[in-house]
Amino acid sequence: MRRQTGLLLLYHRPVFGKDAATVREHISSFSEHSRLEVVAINTALGFPPQLSAVCFDGIVLHYSLFGSGYYPMSREFVDYLDLCGTSVKIAFFQDEYYFCPKRFAFIKEHGIDCIFTLLEERYHDIYRERTGVESIHTTLTGYVGTKLIAMGQRYARSESARTVDIGYRGRELLPYMGQAAREKTWIAQEFKRQAAVAAPDLVLDIETKEFKRLYGKDWYRFLGNCKGSLGVEAGVSVFDLDGEVYDAYLELSAAFPEAGFDSMVERLGPVMARWEDRIFYRTISPRHFEAAAFGICQILFEGSYSGILEPGRHYIPLKKDFSNFDDVMNVFRSGSARRELVQSARRELIHSDDYTYRRFIEEFDTILESHGLNASSKHCSASAGRRPAWDHVLRRGAYRCRSLPILLRLSLIGVARAFRQWTEASRIGRSLIAPLIRPLIHAYKARRRAG
Repeated sequence: MRRQTGLLLLYHRPVFGKDAATVREHISSFSEHSRLEVVAINTALGFPPQLSAVCFDGIVLHYSLFGSGYYPMSREFVDYLDLCGTSVKIAFFQDEYYFCPKRFAFIKEHGIDCIFTLLEERYHDIYRERTGVESIHTTLTGYVGTKLIAMGQRYARSESARTVDIGYRGRELLPYMGQAAREKTWIAQEFKRQAAVAAPDLVLDIETKEFKRLYGKDWYRFLGNCKGSLGVEAGVSVFDLDGEVYDAYLELSAAFPEAGFDSMVERLGPVMARWEDRIFYRTISPRHFEAAAFGICQILFEGSYSGILEPGRHYIPLKKDFSNFDDVMNVFRSGSARRELVQSARRELIHSDDYTYRRFIEEFDTILESHGLNASSKHCSASAGRRPAWDHVLRRGAYRCRSLPILLRLSLIGVARAFRQWTEASRIGRSLIAPLIRPLIHAYKARRRAG
């Protein structure tokens, strides 16, 4: 195999359908800011035949490849990793709280040299002891990018023009993630209940159903129209190291498909108790940076937020039992106090450069240099007046031989997603169809994990 300078970035994103802008921006940050030449390949488009002829200095496996027990890489990609034995292999992980044994095995089997994790440094031994990897670094779920700043400038309305007092979009999570999984819906439900009594004049736009989620320009318009927003720390309270909790959940959900959150937690009982809050896995999220960029006053559950957000400086702290709800409302209704929080968050999170993608990739390049990579390869190539050889290879359509079956598969996935959203949104879907297909979904997930 011919040696190719620079980095190969492998990631996975849907070609069609809705997608989170935060994930796309994380992916593009490597090409945009790294001093190394970066070739990015979406594994959803298949393995480009030309790739097998070269071996890059480094291979980055993006966290979008490891979101569940199924890794969207064909056998050809996996074999390619093994063939590139001299490449420095870097893996980014998020949602690390489940499918741990499979992830540890993947790291060992394919010779990963460097890991970026959401775990705090005090928990890095989880990887060291189970994989033998020594180069482990804590990262964030996302950073401040140029696109976020541009969207904030474009879509953020003046405070007087915003028609929503407090907005929020959350997601219902599943019981095996622990009590923290309840927070995303609890903050929405209880806030609406309390506000209906104590602050009925507030205009709220608070939703937690999947079909109410917003993407792309709709999301930016929503943010730009909110004076305030709710929020919690990203993460979970159960880090299921050996898969015990998830396995028990699959069995119980198949046996009791109609069980609610509380009922399922009760049935999980001692299995859940062994892992609840045992390993801290909470962090700041891109949502908090977005709110700061759009000039939104954040009302957040109390938490550490990676040591970045400070209560009373960047957000209004809300106790998880809502015992200080009246105090929160008093601060929010004070225009001067709200503006001071907004200005501090924007100044220290957005304009300080401390949490930008540029700074993150700068530190990333420094770590790669410690692994022997030359982090000035992009500069050298540009100064020589040469276009990267892989630019035109990918532009020529290296995937065209596989395009038809891939398009068919992606179309079917799109139909399945639309059907799932309909079952959640419609009364017929919830009452008749969902109970029939839910056991099939659980069975499919169990088989995929076992495979």
